[in-house]
Amino acid sequence: MPSEGGPLAEYGGALPPAPAWFREAVAAPYEMGKVTVKGAEVTFQRWGKRGAPGLLFVHGNGAHAHWWDFVAPYFAGHYNVAALTFSGMGDSAWRDAYDMDTFSDEQVAVAEAAGLFDAPRKPVIIAHSFGGFVTLVTGARHGSRFEGMVIVDSPVNPPERPRDGPSRASRPHKVYPDLAAALARFRLAPPQLCENHYAMDYIARWSLKRAEGGWTWKFDPMIWTRFEPGLDPAEMLKAAQCRIAIIRGEESALMPDDVGDYMRGLLGHQVPFVSVPHARHHVMLDQPVAFISTLRMLLAEWDHSDPHRSVDGQGAGV
Repeated sequence: MPSEGGPLAEYGGALPPAPAWFREAVAAPYEMGKVTVKGAEVTFQRWGKRGAPGLLFVHGNGAHAHWWDFVAPYFAGHYNVAALTFSGMGDSAWRDAYDMDTFSDEQVAVAEAAGLFDAPRKPVIIAHSFGGFVTLVTGARHGSRFEGMVIVDSPVNPPERPRDGPSRASRPHKVYPDLAAALARFRLAPPQLCENHYAMDYIARWSLKRAEGGWTWKFDPMIWTRFEPGLDPAEMLKAAQCRIAIIRGEESALMPDDVGDYMRGLLGHQVPFVSVPHARHHVMLDQPVAFISTLRMLLAEWDHSDPHRSVDGQGAGV
């Protein structure tokens, strides 16, 4: 997200040094697709083989599908993998109004368009931050169509710790004279340190577009003034109709221990709840290899086990 004095300023528009594994991952080929949902074009990317078990990666607030470009290829050998970009963000179309049910419909529409429902096994959603809250809605409305959902650092707060939604303040995007100036303003939201500048630089470049007079941000600056909040996330969590697993950054400011304890209480202690060491809220940026390994482990466990418990006596297995 844009802000003053970002960590990429020191590079002057040049690429930060990146490890070989990262360079190879983002160079992996993928297909681009689009689907129209309630009149707006929603874009997505797809890796892997159609007919294989499906994975749908879902980004957070103000982000886009390219946040997963260095994660998704590590699953493409065994899965049909898709990553969507919500309307109002990235390269997807903007709307006159936004709501959680529509974002949920976008998830299902992309899963259908990418062929994620074509395998004998139901697909799994992996969703970060705001995308996790959308996925809770999908789990309650359409969970019977999915094998499970992995919620990544999306805090369902206890009643005594009210959750602050996205800021509804809005203003037109600033136009920067060149790409280097725009990259210099990029910072994560919510603010946090991230030592992996190569990952930040990659997602920042995909967050920008050319505009008259220079470069500007792709996301709709009016999105949160036009947004209708959904139901209580705790109720959505309990109403899930599929398996659930939770991944959080062990140093996340949004998911401290008390929030984790509350979510465990809602779900039961048999639900996988994994803390990634030395990761903050943006887990896949802070510790990408550890995140990939954690997710591989969870998916392998689900591949070889059956649901054996339901949330709140209903249908969500673990």
